[in-house]
Amino acid sequence: MSLDRTDALNIAQVLTEALPYIQRFTGKTIVVKFGGNAMVDPLLHESFARDVVLMKLVGMNPVVVHGGGPQIGALLEKLNIHTEFVDGMRVTDAQTMDVVEMVLGGSVNKEIVSSINRSGGKAIGVTGKDGRMIRAHKLTVSRDSPGLNEPEIIDIGHVGEVDQIDTEVLSVILESNFIPVIAPIGVGEDGSTYNINADLVAGKLAEVMRAEKLMLLTNVAGLLDKNGQILTGLTTRQVDELIADGTISGGMLPKIRCALDAVKTGVTSAHIVDGRVPHAVLLEIFTDEGMGTLITNKRS
Repeated sequence: MSLDRTDALNIAQVLTEALPYIQRFTGKTIVVKFGGNAMVDPLLHESFARDVVLMKLVGMNPVVVHGGGPQIGALLEKLNIHTEFVDGMRVTDAQTMDVVEMVLGGSVNKEIVSSINRSGGKAIGVTGKDGRMIRAHKLTVSRDSPGLNEPEIIDIGHVGEVDQIDTEVLSVILESNFIPVIAPIGVGEDGSTYNINADLVAGKLAEVMRAEKLMLLTNVAGLLDKNGQILTGLTTRQVDELIADGTISGGMLPKIRCALDAVKTGVTSAHIVDGRVPHAVLLEIFTDEGMGTLITNKRS
């Protein structure tokens, strides 16, 4: 079927608009945290895979970090294993950790790898335990309690935070022209396995790999002001001010802090992207308008 003149011009305009971005980001590392609706909606899942393949084909180095909360919850329920949350983090005892590792390092990771491979890419799935890539320690949570002079320390089990990331494994994968797909599971000095927030892992990876971009896919349009309008083109100073005045609060706060930390430690820019939109990653990278909230390390 032949294109009419209008369709042909529209395609040419899109490709022309993308060209300077392709030139700018060729050879650059872009860390993408994949989660939310995009993981459980088959059409969004496939569009994400094609986005990543195209990024690789035009010379970028995409690194994918994924979550898997809904899939973990579904299997725990199926196995009749009770689960609870403290400050948004899943309490992870030994039995729950087995399920987390099975889902993140197994089914979810391999599904993403398969999607990328079906779309013409070459992906390899790893966890942070492979080559001791993500070294972690047990996360401690404290909470003020009435009647106690000191905060109460709450044990949430095998939940960890990143100590160090060894990029040797990732370097081998990238140099072999593969796309790494990373499950956010870390390992302790004593060999213990830890479940780590995927946003935090993505942020730390972006930092140590000196990434050009950190992209966090979410289930919202981006960072909103108090009138519900999307904020973008923000500097780190402006984000700090939005946190201080309460514009950024609640569930968005940890994600924004992760993006902010990455940008403050050398990542050129961080993006909060609406993962509910097909091809959101490409739209954010290759178009002038973008697809969410952009945070840069500019000082002005």
